Amino acid sequence: MSEIKVNKISPRAACGTVTLGDSGDTFTIPAGATINNQGTATNFGATGSASWVTTVKTSTFTAVAGEGYFVNTTGGAVTVNLPAGTAGAVVAVKDYANTWDTNNCILSPNGSDKIAGDNTTDATLDTEGLAVTLVFIDSTQGWLVTDSGLQSEASTATFLTATGGTITTSGNDKIHTFTGPGTFTVCSVSVCAASNLVSYIVVAGGAGSGENAGGGGGAGGFRETKSPVTPYTASPLCGHGTPGNRITVTATGFPIVVGAGGAGSTSSSSKGASGGVSTFSTITSAGGGGGGSGSTSPGNSGGSGGGARSNQNASGGSGNTPPTSPAQGNNGGNTGPGPVCVGGGGGGATAVGNTGDPGNGDGGAGATTSINATPTAFAGGGGGGANNASNPAGSGGTGGGGNGGANPSVGTAGTANTGGGGGGSGGSASPNNGKAGGSGIVIIRYKFQ
Repeated sequence: MSEIKVNKISPRAACGTVTLGDSGDTFTIPAGATINNQGTATNFGATGSASWVTTVKTSTFTAVAGEGYFVNTTGGAVTVNLPAGTAGAVVAVKDYANTWDTNNCILSPNGSDKIAGDNTTDATLDTEGLAVTLVFIDSTQGWLVTDSGLQSEASTATFLTATGGTITTSGNDKIHTFTGPGTFTVCSVSVCAASNLVSYIVVAGGAGSGENAGGGGGAGGFRETKSPVTPYTASPLCGHGTPGNRITVTATGFPIVVGAGGAGSTSSSSKGASGGVSTFSTITSAGGGGGGSGSTSPGNSGGSGGGARSNQNASGGSGNTPPTSPAQGNNGGNTGPGPVCVGGGGGGATAVGNTGDPGNGDGGAGATTSINATPTAFAGGGGGGANNASNPAGSGGTGGGGNGGANPSVGTAGTANTGGGGGGSGGSASPNNGKAGGSGIVIIRYKFQ
């Protein structure tokens, strides 16, 4: 192999062009060699690409043609002054920290140059994760976007990311707790399909109780599904075995509804009000059924049924209405003819309300789950009220059920954000109104690391 070593190759006088080899020849640039172009490169194939600068830009700067920049707007908006436009010039920018939706990246043309035909207005880039390439074409249109894309289009997220509610952690899991309406927004999903199946509880609002030895309010419906990848102890009502209960999330917003507790009865002609429904995605839990009262003795149906009013041979309301599998609640307690004069207990998530008159009228027990990292009971039924001070009123079921009151006292309300039913009012002494049920709650749990 022949070898020529020189410092410079120049064309012959008046020639102006040096030709290397003939058509079909191959020139090999060895590893480690550098070609430093100080002039203009032509006929090297496609143009319109940029050489990326790896020093991140955090404040206003002037771009150089042929370069791309990572722009970090975490500390505030950043202006990119475009260079003087020459045909074929390229500039590219990329959202470094996914913050352009909050703090924008501003593109400012040079002098009389234009961006998309407009030389009076800066261009604003306000999309999270965006990358944009611009090419200067001519004095009519100036800088035009030739390519754009989003980081989410090349997601490599191993785990799910989301916002919304009050966020806590337990081990490798994140827990989003909603005590009122909101949105569970999934920002990105996991590349592992199993990690996109989330755990949740959806608890509806508990019902209000009846007055004058009234029935306890039924608990709000309780529904739970535990994902196999989230290690905690679920309640006996976990519905993972039923495919319709499983929620595999996508990168979108999921509106959350948290049901309010129903109001207590205010007269013998009205029952306690039913609780409000709670929802997450395809899952809806029904509000508890109101407790019976005075001339309206039977309890109402709902997630769990309300207890009947005392001394009336009346029926408690039906639970699991409308039906779900597993059942979201239980029936309220019935009442016999006397003489104890205690209203029936409201149904709870895992047990029926106890019979009142001659029974004790205790509210049905709720369901205990550790989805929030601590064993916690939800959806207990309210205890029935007693019309005789010598007879104990019904106790509220575990999970926020209010205790019933004994004449002349009134009961206690269901605990907020448990879905517990309100405790029945005591006797005929004024005031003897029923008590409100507790509001519901929605908790979502998933693996994040």
